[in-house]
Amino acid sequence: MQLKTNSIQDLLKEIQEEYPLLSVEEVESKVDNALKEKEEWTADQIHRLLLQAAVERITSEEPDWTYVAARLYLHKLYEEAAAVRGNSAHGYGRFYELIQLLTNEGIYDSQLVAGYTKEEIEQLGEVIDPKKDRLFTYIGIVTLSERYLARTHDKQPAELPQERWMIIAMTLMINEPKNHRLALVKEAYWALSNLYMTTATPTLANAGKSYGQLSSCFIDTVDDSLRSIFDANTDAATLSKNGGGLGIYLGKIRCQGSDIKGFKYVSSGVIPWMKQLNNTAVSVDQLGQRQGAIAVYLDVWHRDIFSFLETRLNNGDERRRTHDLFTGVSIPDLFMEAVEAREDWYLFDPHEVRKVMGYSLEDSFDEKQGEGTFRKRYQECVAHPGLSKKSVPAIEIMKAIMISQLETGTPYMFYRDTVNRANPNKHAGMIYASNLCTEICQNMSPTVVKEEKTEDGNIIIIKEPGDYVVCNLSSISLARAVMDDVLERLIAIQVRMLDNVIDINRIPVPQAEITNAKYRGIGLGTFGWQHLLALKGLSWESEEAVNYCDELYENIALLTIKASADLAREKGAYPMFKGSDWATGAYFENKKYRGEKWETIKKQVQATGIRNGYLLAVAPNSSTALIAGSTAGIDPIFRKEYMEEKKDYRIPVTAPDLSPQTAWYYKSVFLIDQHWSIRQNAKRQRHIDQGISFNLYVRNDIKAKALLDLHLDAWKSGLKTTYYVRSTASDIEECDSCHS
Repeated sequence: MQLKTNSIQDLLKEIQEEYPLLSVEEVESKVDNALKEKEEWTADQIHRLLLQAAVERITSEEPDWTYVAARLYLHKLYEEAAAVRGNSAHGYGRFYELIQLLTNEGIYDSQLVAGYTKEEIEQLGEVIDPKKDRLFTYIGIVTLSERYLARTHDKQPAELPQERWMIIAMTLMINEPKNHRLALVKEAYWALSNLYMTTATPTLANAGKSYGQLSSCFIDTVDDSLRSIFDANTDAATLSKNGGGLGIYLGKIRCQGSDIKGFKYVSSGVIPWMKQLNNTAVSVDQLGQRQGAIAVYLDVWHRDIFSFLETRLNNGDERRRTHDLFTGVSIPDLFMEAVEAREDWYLFDPHEVRKVMGYSLEDSFDEKQGEGTFRKRYQECVAHPGLSKKSVPAIEIMKAIMISQLETGTPYMFYRDTVNRANPNKHAGMIYASNLCTEICQNMSPTVVKEEKTEDGNIIIIKEPGDYVVCNLSSISLARAVMDDVLERLIAIQVRMLDNVIDINRIPVPQAEITNAKYRGIGLGTFGWQHLLALKGLSWESEEAVNYCDELYENIALLTIKASADLAREKGAYPMFKGSDWATGAYFENKKYRGEKWETIKKQVQATGIRNGYLLAVAPNSSTALIAGSTAGIDPIFRKEYMEEKKDYRIPVTAPDLSPQTAWYYKSVFLIDQHWSIRQNAKRQRHIDQGISFNLYVRNDIKAKALLDLHLDAWKSGLKTTYYVRSTASDIEECDSCHS
């Protein structure tokens, strides 16, 4: 039996014409030989054989086989979707009928058909370009199809890739004025379908659907009360159920051995509450796809810091282990100075500090390098005879941090003074910690819960909402957008899309919705940095790459601020604009932005405001970078060719646009001097008003001094955070929430 299947044969001929250097005939011949081994073969079995043969050819020598495999995969996907939708034609059917079908099944939100007329939907259907599917690599289309395309309740594929992009565009633009709404939908579709950008995974998965929410993750501040602790756990469960990852700051909770209502030595500290959150992360999964993801942060001066740093280790008392939580440490400049000078460091109970000193030590930071409120208060606490304290060598805490990092990848490092000095909204609050992936830095405060009894005998629970941070993310695919010179056009529509997420998203925790509207924070980020360097012929470890990073991200910052300022002129500034560094112009002065373009945008912002109080954040982006066919975040690759592990199979992946010209620039991350990466990121961080998911990659035999030098370099270079320490020996779990 020979391979003469009509549509597949036509597809192979088309592929051969498109990729003349690939020997499609060899694959066809291999399948023909397999077909001779038995007489009965279904069309589906033939297709699987052909796809498998193409996938096996994906190597660093012939990377374009990934596009052949993608086309074969799409061919089958088109067939399956057509069958579900009752289309006689192979491929994309009528867009309006798809929306009707999935709305009737309860998959799509009914607002789509209520918000757009049939004529508008049909017009948008005409814009859909199936040829854009040819941009996908094999790993890209498999990831998109299996995790994000809308399926029926019995898991059958109904939605196709270009329809997902259009549904996202329609959803995010649904409330725009009707006189130019379709033009904005088409512009958003242009950005998505060309893979110039990706949305955050919750938006990618849930936009247009009747369930889930669109924001990536959230940050909560837990107050030092039983009610606050349990309410925070409930909120964490609620958001986790709806697909959000969480960062939770625990630094206000009293330490082990603290008093409760005057009874001394009775508090059990933060670890038992971490156990509660660990159980929540495990038991409340995210839409049935994965368990919840929670990162907890603690100050380095908290009395429970050593126990906290041991919670993810594999040895010791399992009753005090929280293997399913990620950890982060909030670190002031003063601690890093003590580490470097090999001085002692003092640990305190935050509850006792409040009671004795009349202030919360965590509520302050050093307003200038080397001086400020935090170190003044810390020294007051050290000197106060009525305040209990524990003295330890600062380097011993740092050793405990590094031991945990080499074994588990965490804790993350959060340099609180650097973060708060750069906070454009310091007039309205404080930043204690970051999120699950360390790229979000926004004002935080605890929600205060009260009970009141009414005259008719009912009990009312009243919450004074704190700043419960919401992360609204999307990212530029740098290699594609920069090489096509579309940044200005792209960022204008991307900022609008992100801003609209704030208004249409349904967040099941009210204080998060309030905070979202208060600051209108967004996080426009990037991925594909090494991909871009390879296409431009720039070596990672070079002054040229460092300088280009500075130049590129300054341009991205300028375009993003301009886009948000233009939106403010159209829709109004964010509510907390007055008194901010944006309003006073201090933001531009602190960054030392000079030149005509910067002066123009500074004057515009001061005159008419800015739409979003927070603008830029660089997330990890590993999942969506795969979909877009690029490299993850700002990281180098592990190797030029590798296997992506799925549940029950593996997919070969090669570095993007791999060729004899680009191969040399894809140096493995474990062969790169990390100090060069820190130098690049210091340039990038200057232009990013929030944070950056920045990993440190080390060998498992790294000396303690070498790792310490990396941390000191990161802190001195002005980095706000560092994410995982990824060693050749540690197995790090990927965070899905912030992949955008």
